[in-house]
Amino acid sequence: MKTLAPEKPDRCVPGAAPGTARGRILIVDDEEVIAGTLKEFLEGEHYEVATALDGAAALALVESFEPDVVLCDVQLPGGDGLGVLNRALRIRPETLFIMITAYATVENAVAAFHRGAQDYLMKPVLFEDLLAKIERLIGYRRLLLENQALRRQLHAPADLGALVGESPPMTAVKTLIRKVGPTRSTVLITGESGTGKELVARALHTQGPAPTEVFLAVNCAAIPHDLLENQLFGHVRGAFTGADRDHAGLFLAAGAGTVFLDEIGELSWSTQAKLLRAIENKEVLPVGATRPRSFQARLLTATNKDLTAEVAAHRFRADLFYRLNVVTIHLPPLRDRREDIPELVAVLLARHAQSLGKRVDGVDPATLRGLMAAPWTGNVRELDNALERAVILSEGPILTPDDFPPGLIVESDPDGSGDNLRQAVRDYERQHIQRVLRDCGDDKRETARRLGLGLSSLYRKLEELGIRAGESG
Repeated sequence: MKTLAPEKPDRCVPGAAPGTARGRILIVDDEEVIAGTLKEFLEGEHYEVATALDGAAALALVESFEPDVVLCDVQLPGGDGLGVLNRALRIRPETLFIMITAYATVENAVAAFHRGAQDYLMKPVLFEDLLAKIERLIGYRRLLLENQALRRQLHAPADLGALVGESPPMTAVKTLIRKVGPTRSTVLITGESGTGKELVARALHTQGPAPTEVFLAVNCAAIPHDLLENQLFGHVRGAFTGADRDHAGLFLAAGAGTVFLDEIGELSWSTQAKLLRAIENKEVLPVGATRPRSFQARLLTATNKDLTAEVAAHRFRADLFYRLNVVTIHLPPLRDRREDIPELVAVLLARHAQSLGKRVDGVDPATLRGLMAAPWTGNVRELDNALERAVILSEGPILTPDDFPPGLIVESDPDGSGDNLRQAVRDYERQHIQRVLRDCGDDKRETARRLGLGLSSLYRKLEELGIRAGESG
């Protein structure tokens, strides 16, 4: 077997294509000849290799080079290899270490393993032994990453589509969606106009037992009462003048999918009675038919009215209300989740910029503060419209208060609320990083990549925002 010597290695792993990197290796050794010889050998085995002669250079390369395995001498100038091991694992915890020394003792080996090293080598290094250990660790790392990816797939939160926000009210909404979505239960979605009730209905459908089936929506306030019944329940040929063919109606046309009735509080009393019968019997009677027809569709409804008050005022049937109100999901107004505004702005701006073919990178700080302070009586719909207008009128990649409707962005801070707004931005940043961490299965390297940060910058953010290990779950 060959030992470490300044000679050109002559063996190559079968099946390794020339120029194909099998992994990244960082060699940390203050003896330049040894570091160079190891580098030449490992590059001949198709590894990408970097070298460092001291601890400071090694730590810089741990962050910039992102090695899979570090070969680190225990004795280094200005410090010891175990100290490099400690600091490197704080920068990049997933890095694997092989400690190398000419003075092997049981105490040194135990200390290295306790501090996070995976293996230990004595000088002079046997090339075959070194290569076997590296291949074992690279294989272990690959398996570890695959397992992490599988765990992320198994435990990743359900995709809730266009529902944006990690504020406590929106987190509660998403939790309810995940719980009730897989069932076929009737859900009543409440909230002010413009809060996104149809988005919740679509999210329930996609989390439901038949997500590939159709989702049929109708606004009960937009269709005259006599036509609405025909739209919902259908008719048979000859039922009335002009009925030259059968019409299935939404409940039958939806199959095993979803029927979403928005503005359910606008139904006439007679239509309410027919809808109640349909829900109770899971069947509809098309206009002109003599026999009812069964349907499978799931029913979701929404309203911006207080149906409890409508029942008390005898404008809405109590028995129908109880049937619809199996589970209620209430969408908060935008003013009650202002910390979600930065993320909403980013998502909506990207959408409008793409559809309008314009480059818009974001908003300036004064504009963001103003958007977070605006009243938003029209909720997310009003914010969406304001952002679309701003993109159309913008003359640069960064939006300013001048791009928005007059009076919407108030730059002054007479009541001292600026501190609260800055705290809201900080809260959003914390929630956003926690969400990305959760989506990445607490993989810091992948999280940093998605956030567009260096790994050390991510760790500084985690410390600054008080995010501790395991909090992302």
